[in-house]
Amino acid sequence: MTSTLPPLVQAFSGAIGSASANALIYPLDLVTTRLQLDSRERAKKSSGLHGTVRILRGIIKKHGFRDLYTGLGTDTGATLLSNFFYFYFYAGLRYLLIWRQLSLNLKPSSTVRPRKPSIAEEILLGFIAGVASRAVSTPLNLVTLRLQVERDNDDEEGQSEESASGVAGVVQKIYDEQGILGFWRGFKTTALLSLNPALTLALFQAFRRVLARSSAATGADPKPSQAFLGAAVSNSIAAGILYPLMLAKTRLQASSATSMREVLRDAYSGKGRSVKPQSGMEKPGIPGLYQGLETQIIKGFLSQGVTFLVKGRVEQLIVAAYSRRQRV
Repeated sequence: MTSTLPPLVQAFSGAIGSASANALIYPLDLVTTRLQLDSRERAKKSSGLHGTVRILRGIIKKHGFRDLYTGLGTDTGATLLSNFFYFYFYAGLRYLLIWRQLSLNLKPSSTVRPRKPSIAEEILLGFIAGVASRAVSTPLNLVTLRLQVERDNDDEEGQSEESASGVAGVVQKIYDEQGILGFWRGFKTTALLSLNPALTLALFQAFRRVLARSSAATGADPKPSQAFLGAAVSNSIAAGILYPLMLAKTRLQASSATSMREVLRDAYSGKGRSVKPQSGMEKPGIPGLYQGLETQIIKGFLSQGVTFLVKGRVEQLIVAAYSRRQRV
């Protein structure tokens, strides 16, 4: 994992780190959602850093700075729940795996240190923990997405009022449309996306091992700056590999489509929620499955970097406080 502290400590520090990162980069999450839902032609015009800044300026101009954080409350709640359970399940499962291997392979008198899980085992543990944690947080994620989409729809239609009365209105609308199961719409795709944090953590573990071998103090935890860079790069690689699934999840939860195949086919042909490709226009093909990737990578780079940086700092403070208490 990211440290050797008890699962509850890792869960707490991970949740605080992810919530801090979420509040910091939330406007980028709003932009990413819009790019993923737009047609390929419109998303292409708004891609990259310049396009991201243009979208953010447009939101501020129309609705004010406050609207950059539409849905932040529910998204922060989802982030806290998801990451607390994720880090807790992951750390607990990893601990059990290590000591089970130790009990099976070593004699009671042996002092050999337990073997660390392989990269494949890290990914599997992360995937299981991810599915369990996302089962808890998916309803709040869906409410957040609907809040973001409704504001954007108001922009498209030139309306000044939100079509639903905040969180309560969105919750009621989802329930009226599909009942209680509607809050887990697109969960199959969401479950597959548990590979994203699993792959991120596996790559981060590989980074820590390389760092430990090159350091005089083998096994030492990374410095805050090293944790930021390692986590950010790990997440960027994972996002690049799994991005079509991220695009499919967003479109599936925001539309009336019934399958992942349908939304991926629309993205492949360049369709968006409000604009369809004109006749005779060349279809984007594979690039259509990656629209908004640049903003997603920027968002993920900052988000994961800040998460692991804050997580490591919180763990250091907890260890320091415990050490002071022991000396008293």
